[in-house]
Amino acid sequence: MCIRDSGILGMNMMFSCLFGVGYVIVRYRKNAVLKRLKATPLSALEFVSAQLVSRLFIVMFLSSVVYIGCNLFFDFYMLGSYFDLFIIAILGAFSLITLGLLVASRSKSEELIGGLLNLSSWPMMLLSGVWFSLEGAPNAVKVFADFLPLTHLVAGARKIITEGATLMDISYHLSVLVAMSVIFLTLGAYLFSWNTER
Repeated sequence: MCIRDSGILGMNMMFSCLFGVGYVIVRYRKNAVLKRLKATPLSALEFVSAQLVSRLFIVMFLSSVVYIGCNLFFDFYMLGSYFDLFIIAILGAFSLITLGLLVASRSKSEELIGGLLNLSSWPMMLLSGVWFSLEGAPNAVKVFADFLPLTHLVAGARKIITEGATLMDISYHLSVLVAMSVIFLTLGAYLFSWNTER
């Protein structure tokens, strides 16, 4: 039960991160809010970082409320540290939000961003281990899944919850999430477009 619960909570975070930031950026772009901001000294990196921090706070607050509320009713099985779980959740959310920012960096319509966000989220929902293990899957599928942020968020959280793993034990997952976050944030800021015109 707890294995599936951690996956569902991770999937909930994924949708909040991707769709929460993606649609907001595109709406700002369509309403010419970004065009007006471009006239200020604000850089693309500063704007993207501000969106990242605000969305991170919202996602972590809501996810914590959901986890605590469900824990009161179902008494989740927990062997590891809640602090370690919070750290992997922050890094996972950080990586997913930066991915959403990257996808929305040049999108100019809500129809397009909806398709791109679904294209990003469905492989993670199916191949990150949320619903079933990839233990018997072909190596190519496992390699592809290793490039998905949700895979490392779910795997790291499950090890903390079910095995009592420490941050050192899941250092691989943490390192991958940090690397993905840096890459996504850098590309998102570099490719960011203030206007609806390409």
